[in-house]
Amino acid sequence: MNKFDVIIIGSGLGGLLCGYILGKEGYHVCILEKHSQPGGNLQTFTRHGQKFETGVHYVGALGPNQALSRYWNYFGLLKEIDFQQLDADGFDRIAFGDEEFPLAQGFENFTTQLLKYFPGEQTSLNNYIKTIQEVVSAFPLYNLEIPKAHREHLYTTRSAYDLIEKVSGILYANSKIPLSAVLAGNNYLYGGSGVSPLHMASLINHSFISGAYRIIGGSDQISQALVKSITNQGGTVITRSEVNSIDRFQEKFLVKTLNGEAFLSTLVISDIHPSLTLSMMPVEMVRPAYIKRIASIQNTHSSFILYLTVKPGTFPYYNYNYYFHSSTDCWDESSTTEVPWPGMFLLSTGCHMKAQKFAETVTILTYMRFEEVEQWKNTTVGKRGQEYLDFKKNMADKLLKLVSQKFPMLPAAINHMEISTPLTYRDYTGIPEGALYGIQKNFKEPLLTTVMPRTKIPNFYFTGQNTNLHGVLGVTIGSVVTCGEILGLEYLLKKIQHGG
Repeated sequence: MNKFDVIIIGSGLGGLLCGYILGKEGYHVCILEKHSQPGGNLQTFTRHGQKFETGVHYVGALGPNQALSRYWNYFGLLKEIDFQQLDADGFDRIAFGDEEFPLAQGFENFTTQLLKYFPGEQTSLNNYIKTIQEVVSAFPLYNLEIPKAHREHLYTTRSAYDLIEKVSGILYANSKIPLSAVLAGNNYLYGGSGVSPLHMASLINHSFISGAYRIIGGSDQISQALVKSITNQGGTVITRSEVNSIDRFQEKFLVKTLNGEAFLSTLVISDIHPSLTLSMMPVEMVRPAYIKRIASIQNTHSSFILYLTVKPGTFPYYNYNYYFHSSTDCWDESSTTEVPWPGMFLLSTGCHMKAQKFAETVTILTYMRFEEVEQWKNTTVGKRGQEYLDFKKNMADKLLKLVSQKFPMLPAAINHMEISTPLTYRDYTGIPEGALYGIQKNFKEPLLTTVMPRTKIPNFYFTGQNTNLHGVLGVTIGSVVTCGEILGLEYLLKKIQHGG
């Protein structure tokens, strides 16, 4: 039997970061991953000679001395990876019909750029910035500080919708779009809905306004660098090793995989969805009330994605992300059935080099409910039948029709197209229903929809996007919180503050 100090189930960013931290502290670590490559949403895939991102299209707070940069310095990632800063005057472009608005980097510049379109909204913008900065100050770990006075609850029980929709509804002579719609325009970043908590929107927006970057050459470099460090520390990362059983054996955990291997450890950290994790345990191991609570939590909606390779020199590289909305009501676009699908899209060009002039790849994302593909939920990749293929093609045509209204040169530039549905995303990432961001956080029920890293099972922990916050920065901090439960948070944070 394989014996380790810690077994980590799943090699997403949270699992790899936990493996790095504990390996650095002398723990004998084993990470079990069901896919052929580690990384979860850090994975990339190659089609027709071009690399595509699975889930990480840009990251925030990566500028000098900003939060993610300081954390990643501890993990050694800043030395391993090259980054491209997005357009300072508009890292995101928000479009409604023929009107476009920039969301800029730097808090003063953010306000300056929007005032060009909303000249009377200095006070509204100042209040918006002040609020998200207040929220960040209430979450000390986002500033690499030890939590002392706990004020998080002041913002987990308020809605993002109320913050943004109350900013301003005034329409100016040169615009038919309210400022509130523009500020909500990139809420795809957090699956923006009427129940999204204020802290989620604030922390995510704060990070991107601080500094927005793309990873040159693909986010799989992050997982490759972390796997290399973990193995150099004496740890083990095993791919094609899907866990299907978690039990107790002689006061330790016995973890078994589908291929018949067994692993024994004192500690277990799960980086996969909590409900999937608990389903692997015998009923006597977990309180029924805990299982029921986790099972009752809704997941965020999924996505429909087009991965395009384009002919050389035919489509520009855009050093920003482009969000288009058919309506000024950007909330609940993921679930609405009252307007034609799709109601929005996010277009992002892949970053393959510095000073890039033309795109080599284009990714187009929009929402899709799992119910749209539920009839094929028990099928496997490549065996879903002609009806499913026809469905994908029909949806792709609808999405491209909308996109071509803003980018008429795109259809002629396409060389190849890959199509991803919620089923594709589910099977590739292992996330139930292909949920974009795992568990749906709900400001009305913050306790119900919050999964703590320390569980009721002694020495069993959760990490990843379901415990703290999704996104690269949220998951990075979540991994620190999880390992802080094992090592002591103050001890660990001091090491990170000093670079290890």
